[in-house]
Amino acid sequence: MARLSRGQRTGAGTVALMVLALLSLVLMTMLVLGLVAVPSVSRSATEDGAVVELKLPSHRHGDEIPNPLTPWVEVLSWEPRAFLYHHFLTQEECNHLIDLARPNLVKSSVVDSETGKSKDSRVRTSSGTFLMRGQDDVIKRIEKRIADFTFIPVEQGEGLQVLQYKESEKYDAHYDYFHDAYNTKNGGQRIATVLMYLSNVEQGGETVFPASKVNKSEVPDWDNLSECAQRGKSVRPRMGDALLFWSMKPDASLDPTSLHGGCPVINGTKWSATKWLHVGNYLAR
Repeated sequence: MARLSRGQRTGAGTVALMVLALLSLVLMTMLVLGLVAVPSVSRSATEDGAVVELKLPSHRHGDEIPNPLTPWVEVLSWEPRAFLYHHFLTQEECNHLIDLARPNLVKSSVVDSETGKSKDSRVRTSSGTFLMRGQDDVIKRIEKRIADFTFIPVEQGEGLQVLQYKESEKYDAHYDYFHDAYNTKNGGQRIATVLMYLSNVEQGGETVFPASKVNKSEVPDWDNLSECAQRGKSVRPRMGDALLFWSMKPDASLDPTSLHGGCPVINGTKWSATKWLHVGNYLAR
């Protein structure tokens, strides 16, 4: 086989670079003219076959979606890992959960870190009740949707806890993972939380992650957030949205940036439903 001389090799390399540069120029021209587009979202299907879009934090406005009720997932943060699933629940599902919970509301409690038992505390001033896992067909459908969203089996979730926050009621910053051995006997540690908003709130009531970093210039409605919500990444409660955040890192260590709280409701009433997910099967009580 004949070998190219140094001059021939140099000439061939120059031609290759010129072709590459020309192709790059053509591609840039096509991008500018809109003939091709760079993918900005990834897509997955819901249980009913609908397409769900995954968007990065810069896409904050629902009006970017052709249909305002189209489900889509927003990446809120990587520290902690938090994702907001817009239109996760229908209005009918939200009302159903509220109707089931309303007759059985009691003062909310917190877990004693020493004994693992529930106790009353002023850090949590809401009212709530637990619904049984798989209690009815609506709840079964919601729990299946949560499992599809998180890739965590239904059997590893606790029953839904529905909460009502009236004006001035709140839940101070806390972790969802346990600090005691008592509560990890059933299902092991809590790995993730799905917080579903069942009502709109006129003002306040945001979920805030005070250990996270936030750039207010990247938050379009920053001035409309309460003072509490401006302490970190935060989510305003909107009926049907679901917030997923992870209490454990991918290496199975606890994530301190998952510290979160429910800001005081300033105007209106906040209804929410929480699903805690464990690393192992949870024996539903």
